[in-house]
Amino acid sequence: MTVFKCYMKILRQNIGLVIMYLAIFFSVAIVMQFAAGKSEDSLFETASIDLGVVNEDGGTLAQGLVDYLSGIHHVMLMDNNPEQLQENLFYRNVEYILQIPADFYETCMVNGESLKVTKVPGSYSSFYVDQQISSYLNTIQTYLAAGFSQEKAIQAVKEETHEPVTKLTFDSGTSDTSPYTYYFRYIPYLFLGALCYTMGYILMAFKKGDIQKRMEASAISVRRQSVEGLLATGMIGVILWLIGFLGVTFMYGSRFWQSGLCVYYILNTFTMLIVALSLSYLIGMFITNSNLLSGVANLVSLAMCFLCGVFVPMDVMDKSVLKFAQFLPVYWYEQVNEILSRHHTLSPEFLGQVLIGIGIQLLFAAAFISLILVVSRYRKEG
Repeated sequence: MTVFKCYMKILRQNIGLVIMYLAIFFSVAIVMQFAAGKSEDSLFETASIDLGVVNEDGGTLAQGLVDYLSGIHHVMLMDNNPEQLQENLFYRNVEYILQIPADFYETCMVNGESLKVTKVPGSYSSFYVDQQISSYLNTIQTYLAAGFSQEKAIQAVKEETHEPVTKLTFDSGTSDTSPYTYYFRYIPYLFLGALCYTMGYILMAFKKGDIQKRMEASAISVRRQSVEGLLATGMIGVILWLIGFLGVTFMYGSRFWQSGLCVYYILNTFTMLIVALSLSYLIGMFITNSNLLSGVANLVSLAMCFLCGVFVPMDVMDKSVLKFAQFLPVYWYEQVNEILSRHHTLSPEFLGQVLIGIGIQLLFAAAFISLILVVSRYRKEG
């Protein structure tokens, strides 16, 4: 087991990098979970949210709408500054921004145009706010059509009594995003970052001096060397994978393991592990020095994670970016993770989407492995 022991020795020498990525991963996962988790409200549940309003009209009807929303939500009046509006939405100071135009009555009440709104991606309560605004405006229009003045129409709406909203659940969907969703969202960063560095340093070590020639001249067959190398690579990946699940066990315990979808989370992350191992090995074959490795490892891990919805939710990303991201394996991992986060059980339709996402990841892994074999054969023949 000479080659296997050599892999493990090099891993021990670079264990600090692995620990660093584990520390970053757990820190980011915990912080982002609490930050993002606060924005997830129950589906169609009567609850107050932080709502921003840009009132450029200032008329009676516009003020009536603002007062109506203030009776339900925490309303914050804001200036029409796009940069400030985006910042408030990004930092979750507000979950929903309503912009009332200067000619509110003519534009919306007469011509029937919709009000401009901006929402936090994934916040189900925003759909309920849409419903509240639409219901209010329709009621006001009814009173105006009946001959009420604007002031009396607003007063009549205030005096109306409303039935409490009943929360409904359809099919297998759930309005509550599982807390461990955010944990699994960042798994690709851990796998890609840690494995790119680890495999890069291991493969660089075998390129030094005449080590490769000594291995070819040794009594150990090339086949056995390859088997030991694959075994060591697999063990490194599995250890990292198990550490990830020790983390989810420690943080969520039975809440995760007793969920009906834990098997799919396991399958999805293991598939991502295979992708990360094959990609990191392929990258390591072309690395010649530690400086190059550092640049490439960071570029691959960070770029792929930013483009594929790990650090930036897909809901706020440009459609053209998402179309490009479909050519990257992490995108399909995140697609599966997103489906699992929204359901307690999977209908045949969603199960099919999950299996397709996992299957596409396996195709990426197969493509990377094929490239590894092609490069290895080319170098031997050369």
